[in-house]
Amino acid sequence: MIRWPQFALPLFLLSGITLNAGEKEPETKSREPFEFPTSAEEARGRARILHETIHGALQVMHRDFFGDDEELNLPSQSLEDVFKELTRSFGVEIRWLGINATKDIDHKPQDDFEKRAAEAILQGAPEYSAVERGKYRHVGMIKIQNECLKCHVPHRTTLEDRYAGLAITIPLQKPES
Repeated sequence: MIRWPQFALPLFLLSGITLNAGEKEPETKSREPFEFPTSAEEARGRARILHETIHGALQVMHRDFFGDDEELNLPSQSLEDVFKELTRSFGVEIRWLGINATKDIDHKPQDDFEKRAAEAILQGAPEYSAVERGKYRHVGMIKIQNECLKCHVPHRTTLEDRYAGLAITIPLQKPES
């Protein structure tokens, strides 16, 4: 099995590039200008695609590349490099939101929107969203599988379901520089 560098797989998956065996790498073309969404409905669709892409990549990395015999970054830590690039390239902000599976202060809800989103997910909502100050904000649920809890909640005393969220913020228009 090929062992990819820690963040190469998610970057490759998100790039949309496909290569057939023996095929040369495609020539680099200049990017078309990025079109910012003009409505919350369009931003919601993009947020859902981003959420499923990152959630799917996270699950695949846990399944295929996280061995018990090796000390590696957690897949969620590797994806943070992808998040930084999405912020730099497109102004899209993404962060993990700890709901009932972390004591890490960096992942705690940071504002009223994130607190409401966390509560909605705890009540069973698969997602929560709002438009605030020219940005579409979306949190999608990530259920933390039982086998993941040994690292994410090592000192747990119950087997209740645990959840995190993926908080995505998309500008509805190009930010002023």
